[in-house]
Amino acid sequence: MKFKWSFNLKALNWRTIAIVAVVILIVVAGIYTLKYFMKDDGNVAFEILSEEMIPQKVQEILPRYKALERALACKVDGDIYVIATRGEKPTGGFTVDIDRIMKVKEEDKNKLVIYVTFEDPKPGDVVTQVITYPYTVAKTNLKELPDKIELKVKYDE
Repeated sequence: MKFKWSFNLKALNWRTIAIVAVVILIVVAGIYTLKYFMKDDGNVAFEILSEEMIPQKVQEILPRYKALERALACKVDGDIYVIATRGEKPTGGFTVDIDRIMKVKEEDKNKLVIYVTFEDPKPGDVVTQVITYPYTVAKTNLKELPDKIELKVKYDE
């Protein structure tokens, strides 16, 4: 059995071609729209915790890291917590605020980038004259610990 393809361009009218083109455009636009709304932009939802809301296990970990300027993550009871520390400071008035947490895929590894703002006391501010260790703890919506964490610091003037 031989099958012969024949294509008669004259049999197609412009109306049919236009309808097919519109259908193709709608399908392509639908695919890109779904990709746009469903994409994972890497932003991690988080909630800054007050001192009273920090779990006991996280409070037990803090003394080992408060003297360092860094970011770390820990898993407690299935929840992932991110801690940003500022290190030892000579007085009060120093703060650290977590602005944003991004999840990035880097060489088949998950990396968290913690964006923080450091604020120092202004000249003339009345501050406590005691050594402090500013830090912030945030509870995230992550389910797994990252392979790597990077701290990105911005200084508030």
